[in-house]
Formats: sequence, C-alpha cells, structure tokens
Amino acid sequence: MDRLIGGRALLQAQAEAKAARDRLRAAIDAFPEGVVFLDREGRYILWNDRYAEIYHRSADLFAPGRALAETLRIGVERGDYPEALGQEEAWLEDRLAKLANPDGERLEQQLSDGRWLMIEDRRTADGGLIGLRVDITEMKRQAAALEGALGREAAASRAKSEFLADMSHELRTPLNGVMGLAQALAATDLDAAQRAIVGDLVESGVRLEALVGGLLKYEPHVTSHPQATVQAVAEAAASGSGDLRVLLADDNPTNRRVVELMLDAAGIEVVSVEDGAQALDALREEAFDLVLMDLRMPVMDGFEAIRAIRAHEGQGAGRLPIIVLSANAAPEDRAASAEAGADRHIAKPIRAETLFGAISEVLEG
Repeated sequence: MDRLIGGRALLQAQAEAKAARDRLRAAIDAFPEGVVFLDREGRYILWNDRYAEIYHRSADLFAPGRALAETLRIGVERGDYPEALGQEEAWLEDRLAKLANPDGERLEQQLSDGRWLMIEDRRTADGGLIGLRVDITEMKRQAAALEGALGREAAASRAKSEFLADMSHELRTPLNGVMGLAQALAATDLDAAQRAIVGDLVESGVRLEALVGGLLKYEPHVTSHPQATVQAVAEAAASGSGDLRVLLADDNPTNRRVVELMLDAAGIEVVSVEDGAQALDALREEAFDLVLMDLRMPVMDGFEAIRAIRAHEGQGAGRLPIIVLSANAAPEDRAASAEAGADRHIAKPIRAETLFGAISEVLEG
C-alpha cells in the first residue's frame, strides 16, 4: 500500500512539474523581446520564439546543449554580422570574451538585414547566462533623423522632444509586458529552479528600466521584489475592490494582458478595448466604476477620449475616475494628462502595488 501511495505521489509531482514547465515556456514565449538562457558552459538551455525570429538566419542552428560559440562562428561565415567582415577572428574573440564574462554592459549589434539590436547578457545564480535582445532599429532611424535636424535650434528642440517621447513609448511598452508577465508568473506555483529563472528575468527587466530612465533622464520607479505583486493583489482583494467594474483601453495586447492578470487576480471585472473610440462606445452602453486609459492609440488617442468623457460629464453625468497608464513618463506628459482631465498618471512598466494604490486613491477621493 505504501508503495502504491508513493507511486501516486510521484506521478502527481511529475504532473505538477510538467505543468509548471509548460507555464514557464508559455510565459517566456509571450515576452515581446528576445530571451535566451545558456548553461555555465555557454550551451543553449532555453530561448523564446522572439529570439528565434530576431536571429532567423541562425535559428536552424539552435539546439539544447549546442554551444552559442558554434552558432556565432557559423553566423560570421554566413555574413550575418556586418561588423565582423574583414576581422572575423578578432570579432569572434571579442564577442566570446564578453559572453564568458558578462557584466550587463549594453551593446549594439547590427545584423545583415540592416536591423539593430541592443543586447545585454548577465550571469545567473547557477553560473549560466541570461541574454536579452531588443530591436532598436526604429530608435536608430529616429536618432539619425534627429541628428539631421540639429541645424535649426527650434526644430532640433521639437525633434528631440518627439524623439524622447517615441523612445519612451517604444522601450517602456515592451518592457511593461516583460515585467508584468514575469511578476504574474512569479505569483504562480514554480519550483526553485524556475523561480530563479523568473527572478533573473525580473532583475534584468529592472536593469533595462533603469537604462530607459537614464537615457530619457527620468527617474525610474522604485522596483519591488516580485513577491510584492502577490502582496498587492492580496491587499486589494481584501479591501473589497473585487466589486469594481473597470474599463481598460490599450492598443497593445500584451499590455492589456498584464493589467487583466493583475485585476483578475483581485476579482475585478475588466472590459478591454483597443482605442479611445471603442472606450467611448463602451461607456455609452455600460456602467463602469473606473477607466484605465493608454495615451498613444490609433483611431482616437487617450487625450481625446479623456476630454470627450469630461465633456459629457459637464452635461450632468457623474465624474468617472480616470487613471492614465502610459509609456510616456516625462513631466510634460503627466501635465498633459492632468490638463485633459485624468486623475492619475502611472508610467509603464506598471507595478501591481502602484496600480492598486492609485485605484484606492481615486476611489476614496
């Protein structure tokens, strides 16, 4: 009998471990940027679909246990790295040296199809390596355009503001997905090794957020441990916010999913739409306690939608709390949100504790 019980326990443990691995695999594939894990010998362990898409010319070489050094050498022979042309061995030696001693230095890398990547490699707790790959092609194009506009001071000033706003949006939007999904995953049942991987993902996201803040000269948010997400959700549910009905407007599906996960965990009903016009349609048809509004959206942006909501309220409708969730975090962006009629402005990446804190403030106010 003891052996039978032990066998069942083993099968159950194996099933739970597989489910946890499947959740981890699905979560990593949901990240909008490339992620790769190597063992202490520099061999592939795990990579997501986006990583394979970025290095599509080399994706046929990826295999668990295969050395990254081997795929790099073949890539150089194929001409995948323009910077290596004419100095193949020196380029390989330098790249492999950085992989052998990763210090988190952010590097730019050009691919043969003209795209530019920002790459960051960090050592993991078990001596392996986690690598992040961010496509910065559009940022490079905008930077070149900005340089060409420096001939006139006024035009350069406007171009710089637009460039910083675009850069903030392009970096903070995918970063919000990475951080949000990683924190949501941290709240699930994982084994020690999987939790360590998630912790490495969160820490790498924190460093990337600090980079964004430094590039844009904005102070990054104080970042909490992933466990803070669990605590924030627990406290929100305990305060009775589960009775809320929230309208969420955001054109990015990953960012919608991040907010939905946070609110769903607290028992809050969420209705999601993709732009400001759809938000206004939803408000005409249904009643909501709160609106979470992105700013940069097609068809109708968040500013226009907020102004339309406030104009309607001026005709006798009750005031509806509105919280902006935006990748644009400059002081002028926050001022513009307030001028349009928003009650709060939360910069992406979004923390559960920050979001629930703002919700409590606007509802109590």
